[in-house]
Amino acid sequence: GYQAYIFIINLDIPKVKKNCIICPVNYLTCVYHEKISLVIYMYQNLKKLRERRGYTQLEMANLLGIDRSQYGKYENEYTTIPIKHLNTLCNYYKVSIDYIFDFTKNPNYKNSSLNINSIESGKRLKEFRKEHKLTQTKLANILNTSFSNISSYERGINIIATTYLYAICKKYGISADYLLSKIKHSVKI
Repeated sequence: GYQAYIFIINLDIPKVKKNCIICPVNYLTCVYHEKISLVIYMYQNLKKLRERRGYTQLEMANLLGIDRSQYGKYENEYTTIPIKHLNTLCNYYKVSIDYIFDFTKNPNYKNSSLNINSIESGKRLKEFRKEHKLTQTKLANILNTSFSNISSYERGINIIATTYLYAICKKYGISADYLLSKIKHSVKI
């Protein structure tokens, strides 16, 4: 199932001694495996929560308004779950997106919003980008996406894609919940 997740994101992570989560190679040189760490953590965490609470894939699919087979593709790592579905599941389980991404061991934040405000999220993404002296083109290149995608995220037309959100948060140590405007204050992860 992992070959379906080959997406190239230029993380430029600081050089520290850390092995890939799958193989013994240093993760800075293990190009293939580090790119899929998002799906491994996120889907393992979603599956654990579902099983611990005694829910079926069908029940979760019904909650999201999708087919059970589509939900199964999320848990089995065949496709990336959209942020809107991830947010619905996090709200249902009463956990943060940062927790699902394995950025924190704290399951949730106090006073967390249930909704993602796309306009505020776009403003925060733009503030983040400017704070790190990145142009939209530079951020697009880092994420291997288009300038127009970054622009649509910043204008609140679309909510940032799950894989791009994860990459930004992991690289820069910023909370996904903060970038999505679910919490009011920035949290280092």
